Amino acid sequence: MLASYIIRRVITFIPILFIISILSYLIIELPPGDYLTTYIIQLRSQGMEVSQEQILNLTRYYGLDKPIYVRYAKWIWNIIAHGNFGWSFRFNRPVSAVIWERIPLTMTISGLTLLFTYIVAIPIGIFSAVKQYSVFDYVFTFLGFIGFAVPSFLLALLVLWISFRYFGVAVTGLFSPNYAEAPWSLMKVVDMLKRVWVPIFVVGFGGMTGLIRVTRASLLDELHKQYVIVARAKGVPEQKLIFKYPLRVAINPLISSVGWLLPGIVSGESIAAIVLNLPTTGPVLLSALLSQDTYLAGSFILILSFLVLLGNLISDLLLAVLDPRIRFEGVSE
Repeated sequence: MLASYIIRRVITFIPILFIISILSYLIIELPPGDYLTTYIIQLRSQGMEVSQEQILNLTRYYGLDKPIYVRYAKWIWNIIAHGNFGWSFRFNRPVSAVIWERIPLTMTISGLTLLFTYIVAIPIGIFSAVKQYSVFDYVFTFLGFIGFAVPSFLLALLVLWISFRYFGVAVTGLFSPNYAEAPWSLMKVVDMLKRVWVPIFVVGFGGMTGLIRVTRASLLDELHKQYVIVARAKGVPEQKLIFKYPLRVAINPLISSVGWLLPGIVSGESIAAIVLNLPTTGPVLLSALLSQDTYLAGSFILILSFLVLLGNLISDLLLAVLDPRIRFEGVSE
């Protein structure tokens, strides 16, 4: 039953990704002009003359002489048949080479941020619910409102200012200057771990405060139910009462939050990466969108969309495994 459910969900990925690929390709192509237009403007701004014949040759070279639907069909077919995501106009390299340089670090930061969010938020949310209306509860309620109100890029700028103003340390970049261009080694990993806490905190702060509120509200809802009141009246120890029954039920919204938390982390990472100068997908994706590097931008959006869909699938599976009351769609009792 579980296997058939997974197969059905994976099959639904295909039409969803197909629709996303069409929409993303069209949106990237919506602004007037194309990459070649931007490129010619840059050449002319540098004092270089570009003849009409050169423009026609460049148009054929980049394949921009074909209609948009032909270019899209060729791009998506090459992905399906050959795993070829196309050619990056701006970097003059295969898109896959540009992407796979950035995706591992992006996934590392996103994964660590997700882990940080749950490890910090769940205990605080539990304690805030148990100690309702305490000073601790009020403090984190206030922080929750701050987390919702402050965008990640503003928080990144604030962290940069505090670190440089009061500690004299520039925390931009994921590596110190000595290791930025060095090959991977144990020392480079250690250097990254010393600095990775900044993007993790910046990206994860909003999601963490939101998850604290979800945890608190879910657990409070369970603590006020009749079975908890009866168990407490029978003398069940408070710690056992909370962790054995209400928390197991209240955990469901936390698992399902992976579905909305992962997209927030991915988009927040992109914005924070630009501010913090991180070697992840964010700056490259922004550059590709601004220069209308169609295949690079479209491939990034396609891969990130797949990761979001995967996060939703994992969330649904965890819910079904952890809570026996949940049944898969189409599976009989």
